[in-house]
Amino acid sequence: MATVGILGAGNVGLALGARAAAANCAVRFGVRDVAAVRAELPATLAAAFVGAPADAVRDADIVLLAVPAAAALAVLGAAGDLTGKTVVDATNPLRWEAGPVWNPPHEGSMAAAIAAAFPGVTVVKGFNHFGAEIQADPGMAHGAAEALFAGDDADAKARAITLAQAMGFAARDAGPLRNAAALEQLAVLWIHLATVGGAGRQIAFRIEGRAS
Repeated sequence: MATVGILGAGNVGLALGARAAAANCAVRFGVRDVAAVRAELPATLAAAFVGAPADAVRDADIVLLAVPAAAALAVLGAAGDLTGKTVVDATNPLRWEAGPVWNPPHEGSMAAAIAAAFPGVTVVKGFNHFGAEIQADPGMAHGAAEALFAGDDADAKARAITLAQAMGFAARDAGPLRNAAALEQLAVLWIHLATVGGAGRQIAFRIEGRAS
C-alpha cells in the first residue's frame, strides 16, 4: 500500500485524496490549519492523517501538490527536507481575462519553477488538466479520463502513472518535464471549455485510436 502525501486540502486535494484512499493508499494531508481541515474531512477520508506539511510528507512514497500555483513554492518550502521525494505538481499558473489565461513563471512552467527551486526533488507534472469533478471520479462515458504525466525521471513518472492507474485513470507518459508547459496549457483549454465555453465541468480528454 503506497503512502500518498497531499499538500493542500481544497477541492483538488480532497478529490485526489479520496481516489487514493479508495485505491487502498494511506493518505496524509499537509495543511496550515490542521483543526479546520480535520473538522471538515468527508467520511471517505476519515482515516486520513492531517497535520503540518513536513509531518504529512516525511514518510510519503509520493507527494501530490494541490495548492494554488502562487502558493506552490512557499508550501513546498514549509514541507521540510524533500530530498529524494517525487512531487507531482497538479498546479496551474493562471490569470482570468474573460476566461483563463496561462501565466507561467519565467522558468516556463510551474513544474519547471519547482524543479529549479528544489533541485533535490524529482518533479512530475500531472493531475492538472481537469477539474476536481474528474479528479474525484475519472469514469467517463467511453472509458476512464486520461491522466498525462511529464517529467525527466522515468522511475518517478512510472510511480505517478501506477498511482493514477490504481486511482482509476487511464494514465500515460507525456514526455519530459519541458512538456509540463503543454499540460498547463491543456488545463487552460479544459477550464475554458468547462466555463466560458459552456461544456460544463463533467468533461475530460481521452486519447482513442480508430476502430479497426
